[in-house]
Amino acid sequence: MFKNLNPGMIGIRASLAETQEMAAQYGFDGVDLHLPDVAAMVRQESLEGVRGLFAISGRRPGNWGLPVAWHGTREKWTEELARLRNYAALARDIGALRTTTVVLPYSNERTFAENYAFHLERLKPVAEILGEYGCRFGLEFIGPKTLRVGKKHEFIYTMDGMLALCRDLGSNVGLLLDLWHWYTSHGTWEDLSKLGNDDIVNVHVNDAPAGIPADEQIDSQRCLPGETGVLDIARFLGALDALGYDGPVTAEPFSARVNGLAPQDALSETAEAIHRAWASAGIA
Repeated sequence: MFKNLNPGMIGIRASLAETQEMAAQYGFDGVDLHLPDVAAMVRQESLEGVRGLFAISGRRPGNWGLPVAWHGTREKWTEELARLRNYAALARDIGALRTTTVVLPYSNERTFAENYAFHLERLKPVAEILGEYGCRFGLEFIGPKTLRVGKKHEFIYTMDGMLALCRDLGSNVGLLLDLWHWYTSHGTWEDLSKLGNDDIVNVHVNDAPAGIPADEQIDSQRCLPGETGVLDIARFLGALDALGYDGPVTAEPFSARVNGLAPQDALSETAEAIHRAWASAGIA
């Protein structure tokens, strides 16, 4: 696995070139991409120009967010699938072979069974197209109980539940495993030890505010990994290392404090947190 940077997750707007420069300066091995922006760069410059940015910086592609509006009308979804082929081909050509999307843990319109069928219908063609171009597809489960309270129908919000959906979607589909969501969904270390590298596409790390029970945690209020010690980042990274995970690990603190810092300070604090986490887990 490798240390990965997504500046947007710490309140910084940056181009791909700027992100790669930040990653190199602060010791991150990879960077996330916004693929529509990369496509625009290719149209304005060239594919070789984008490849050159990675070659010069020495960074590797991390993850790109799935640029497909799959929740909407069937007509819109069909149009998006046609565009996805172009994005997947571009991702293959630059070696960015991991993309992810979020699965909401509730629905006010569909029962669990109806919603499961809906996700199969909408996401299986996505997975198949991505697979044709060698791309892996990660689904993020959203753990906190506070997001499900007051909703009409609960949906998948645990690791095991999401793994079942992943397996129904295809062999190139796995988890976007977020430490905070794993914690708030009451995930166990035993469950984590059963995973293999093929089960995980992408990883987000963070910490939780102290003094708040897991079932009362709020999705938008988190901390940098290791900041409070509520979440055992060393054991989590150690478990990932033991199962042979080979993908990006990105800090996603959702922290108003970090977002309010000057860019260089936000980068410095985030890099220090990630480097400390790596050292605490004994990872070279």
